[in-house]
Amino acid sequence: MNILLSLFSIVIMLLNVRWWIIIIQAILSWLLAFNVLNVSSPAVRQIALALEKLTAPLYRPIRRILPDFGGIDFSPMVVLLIILVLQKLLAGAAMDIATSTTA
Repeated sequence: MNILLSLFSIVIMLLNVRWWIIIIQAILSWLLAFNVLNVSSPAVRQIALALEKLTAPLYRPIRRILPDFGGIDFSPMVVLLIILVLQKLLAGAAMDIATSTTA
C-alpha cells in the first residue's frame, strides 16, 4: 500500500505543478494584455509560448464545451477547479488507504 500512497502523492504533486503553471500563464497573459511586458523581448516571448504549449491541451476540450463569453476566457478557471477537485479526491482516497492499512 505504500507504493499506492506514493503514487497518489506524486499525482497530487504533479497536479500542484500544473496549478502553478496555469496561474503563472494567466498572470503573464494579463501583463502582456496591459503592455506591462513586451512580446518583442525574446525571453518573454519564449516563456509565453512555452506556457501556452503547456496549457493549451488542457484548455482545448473545455473551450469546445463552454459558450463564447466575448473576450473573457473561463477555461483556466474551469481547469483550476477540476485540478482542485482531483486533488481533494486523491487526498481523501489516500487517507482512506492509510487508515485502512493501519487498522
